Amino acid sequence: MHLRSTRPLRLLSKRHLCGLAVAVALSAPALVHAQVGEDLVIRSLKWKGNKSVSTALLENSIITTNSSFFARVAPFKWLGFLGEKRYFSQRDFEADVLRVGVLYKLSGFPDAQVDTVVTRREADIALTFVITEGKPVIVDSFAVLGLDSVSAKVRRAALIDLPLQQGDIFNRGLMRQTADTITRRLQDRGYPSADVFVSFRTSREAKTASLSLQAEPGVPAVVGSVRVEGSEHVDSAFVVKLLQARPGQTYSRQDLFDSQRNLYSSDHFRLASVNIDTTRFRKGMDSVPLLVEVAESPPHRARAGLGYGTSDCLRANGGFTVRNFLGHAKLLDITSRVSKVGIGQPLDWGLENGLCRALRDDSLGSGKLNYSLQASLRRPAFRSPNNTLILSAFTERRSEFKVYRRTEQGVSATIARETPRHRLPLSLTYTLAFGRTDATAASFCAFLNACQPADVDRLSQRLRQGTVTASAAIPRANNPLDPSRGYVASTQLTVASRFFGSSSLVQFGRLVADYTSYQPLTRDIVFSWHVRLGGIVAPGVTLAGGTSASYVPPDQRFYGGGPNDVRGYQRNELGPVVYTVSRQLFDSLGVDGLAGAPDSVRVVATGGNTLAVANAEVRIPSPFFRERLRLAAFVDAGTVFQRGQGSASRAQVRVTPGVGLRVATPLGPARFDIAYNPYKLPIGTLYVRDDQTGTVQILPNAIQLDRHRNFTIHFAVGQPF
Repeated sequence: MHLRSTRPLRLLSKRHLCGLAVAVALSAPALVHAQVGEDLVIRSLKWKGNKSVSTALLENSIITTNSSFFARVAPFKWLGFLGEKRYFSQRDFEADVLRVGVLYKLSGFPDAQVDTVVTRREADIALTFVITEGKPVIVDSFAVLGLDSVSAKVRRAALIDLPLQQGDIFNRGLMRQTADTITRRLQDRGYPSADVFVSFRTSREAKTASLSLQAEPGVPAVVGSVRVEGSEHVDSAFVVKLLQARPGQTYSRQDLFDSQRNLYSSDHFRLASVNIDTTRFRKGMDSVPLLVEVAESPPHRARAGLGYGTSDCLRANGGFTVRNFLGHAKLLDITSRVSKVGIGQPLDWGLENGLCRALRDDSLGSGKLNYSLQASLRRPAFRSPNNTLILSAFTERRSEFKVYRRTEQGVSATIARETPRHRLPLSLTYTLAFGRTDATAASFCAFLNACQPADVDRLSQRLRQGTVTASAAIPRANNPLDPSRGYVASTQLTVASRFFGSSSLVQFGRLVADYTSYQPLTRDIVFSWHVRLGGIVAPGVTLAGGTSASYVPPDQRFYGGGPNDVRGYQRNELGPVVYTVSRQLFDSLGVDGLAGAPDSVRVVATGGNTLAVANAEVRIPSPFFRERLRLAAFVDAGTVFQRGQGSASRAQVRVTPGVGLRVATPLGPARFDIAYNPYKLPIGTLYVRDDQTGTVQILPNAIQLDRHRNFTIHFAVGQPF
């Protein structure tokens, strides 16, 4: 990008140029502190009057820095050894005043005034920058020229959502960013030599600016030959297969970044770069040669981790990878994971009464240790540069909160495909597993009418399950962690059949589809909505007594509620439920007495074969800490029900509104949501269980209990959808 100022002296007066020169000269910290105040600890550094320039940007533009929290806040500061103390330098402080003034002028406020309030004490000092911003310079004319030679589609893509637009404050940084944005977008669409020149004119009296961007797209080009350097054990032909940018394809700088990402994600390289081969490329060429430079990773890698989760209690994981296993760039990966540590047998340390209190009532899913051990052989670029083959063998025990616990061993084979141009991930997986699913007797009785111990034992025994799963996605959002524009669509179909090796008891078809849209209402306000639909079909199985019912394993049924679902409900709380109570307690309290002792009644989610969820959310910047904090308002609606049960399970749509906070973090937005739920708990059948005989008795009348509270709180990381 190049800058052309048609009237530079009109933009910066002599006084401004002198100030800028002084600021540049003092931009590095002084080698020798001034004697004045060098022993004073900075206990406070505040900003007042900065409405248009963020405090974070101002703090990053100066040398003077506030002491750390423990060094400036009582009673910690009195200890003297906590926190990092930062000392006051008169010379740096005076230069910082000039820096702030120059920053404001570059941000579009030529009349900004910077004053300071300094409070000196015997051993410390408090500083306040007081800013009078004045009237800003407004962009009243904005034009982008030189794009007539490109297609209308490329032109629209190059000009959408530019950082600086007509009517904005004339910020020089955003002006440079706008030119760079157009340049990058042209380079991503076949113009490797694209450049943008900037010219502008300002009126100090009228406080206006006229901005013109002259684009020079250059000659459209395709990818030419590829040269690989640094590959020792991995075949260079395999390196070329991993590239998104391939010979004959329209040149895109983004494809170079994606190619570099593919090289890293293959796990074969510790360093990788994909760039234009500048020794062979000249401006105006219609073919772009590429240079790929790699440094291979060590042949082996070990990893381990510890953590905590509200639904896992304590957890740990480990893994070992062998690279280039048996040649042809294959990877052997062995992974392990264990959770429910501290509450699940045999590692029950009593944490259900403390750290993992949220799992105290989950005796089914959290009563035993959950684990997973898997060995996978991965072959990138299998039969095609776009394919990856994964062969796996595994053993695991997993669970769902208060719903089921499944233990199984098996093997799987997956072919995943993603084309570089269309970005359409596809996968096809075959899994053959032997395992059993444990659920409450009430769950089997509720929707299978399997209330006898013999039927429950039959459905809970180890069964063979062979499934074929096909999935597809269309990711078109502009940011995977915090999207603000675009959409994401996905679907997954799972079929279990005796033709695929399943037991005759385990046959079903399961289809789920998701669609999420992100739409910017203004530059800072985003409206998003999400729809999820799902359905399951299954043939009938014959039970004792000749009755027939459709059996869907509990781990394949739909459950609703939670931080990424209908947020007015806790996890798995939405949808069909049954209530269970022990025979001893029921004989003591009776049906009428259970309403007064809700904690003695266990609520069990049984899930359903039909799911429908819709969410809508608007996110707006917070009036303070705008760069880090956002506010959200949302409405969630959804239902989970069982088709084919008549009036026993009807579709009951539940709507729960709420508000939330979003705090930006490197891992995505940390999220706090609170939703209002005006509904009682679902109507459900009451089952009286006899722990001695293992039988359950169905009472003729359904019951409904009151909710403990009408507000549901969720903490999570990442956007809800």
